Amino acid sequence: MLIKTKKGLEIPSSEITPKYLYESRRQFMKGVATLAAGSLLAACSPQFGGAGAEEETAVSSDQSTTQSTNTAGKANATADELGDPLNSYQDITNFNNYYEFTQDKQGVASAAAGYQTTPWEVEISGMVNNPGVFGVEDLLSQFDQEERVYRLRCVEGWSMVIPWNGFPLRKLLELVEPTSTAKYVRFETVYDPDNMPGQKSPWFTWPYVEGLTVDEAMNDLTLLATGLYGEQLLPQNGAPIRLVVPWKYGFKNIKSIVKIELTDTQPTSLWMEAAPNEYGFYANVNPNVDHPRWSQATERRIGELSRRPTLMFNGYEEQVANLYEGIDLQENF
Repeated sequence: MLIKTKKGLEIPSSEITPKYLYESRRQFMKGVATLAAGSLLAACSPQFGGAGAEEETAVSSDQSTTQSTNTAGKANATADELGDPLNSYQDITNFNNYYEFTQDKQGVASAAAGYQTTPWEVEISGMVNNPGVFGVEDLLSQFDQEERVYRLRCVEGWSMVIPWNGFPLRKLLELVEPTSTAKYVRFETVYDPDNMPGQKSPWFTWPYVEGLTVDEAMNDLTLLATGLYGEQLLPQNGAPIRLVVPWKYGFKNIKSIVKIELTDTQPTSLWMEAAPNEYGFYANVNPNVDHPRWSQATERRIGELSRRPTLMFNGYEEQVANLYEGIDLQENF
């Protein structure tokens, strides 16, 4: 992890989401034809064709599409703490999964272009002493924005290195003061089917919901991101404010947050409801626990041809392993 504080392509076919193989959500939810259902589900960006994904090929980052602006800002860092270089701004802003807009990974940038993210408010409620509604502009002015270079590991087996800008979620939670009975933090994204056509899909229960334990949320690594590469977030990356939890798979990092609720009940996320046999609450990066349809032992860094070993907790084991003492990480995936 690298932190600096600031004041004030063509994608292989094996990584393209297949068409739905079910005629109804009810059939899907019942788990009929589990293998076929597996071809449907993708929790974060490009999908593999199955266990044979180890044989996939990659395209270098200089071949990535450039639907967004080429005049990106600059990051202070050039690599993560392991020495791996940052992915390009073009990679990060054109290789996205955001089902609210489209399931076409390369089409998210164009589908989300022009989506209005100002003004924007985040409501914080539940088991807190100081509930309230916060404008994003107020959050930007109240909390110093830091540059944090984090690895992003997708459950589908690809990864990036991203220079985020934002502030620790812990600081916002300290402001609202969770009560002693609060055990979980529930996040909810914006619900806007008129402008987010993907939310008209009957295959998922909208809006997108995710959750953390309070201890996970209070960990200093957990970030509320408001930008990347020194620029404000673009809509395809979850503007204007999103969650970044670098030791968890990418689908856990909910975008375009409008509600944060402190609760004593474990939240049921969108993906837990859609496929409980494939996606658990914790979603920690764990190379020793395979996805039901593929190995999690290796990953492909976007822009590289070869695969690399996946690190426990995505390489952040020293900072977060203590959060899971006494928890069976095979059972609690």
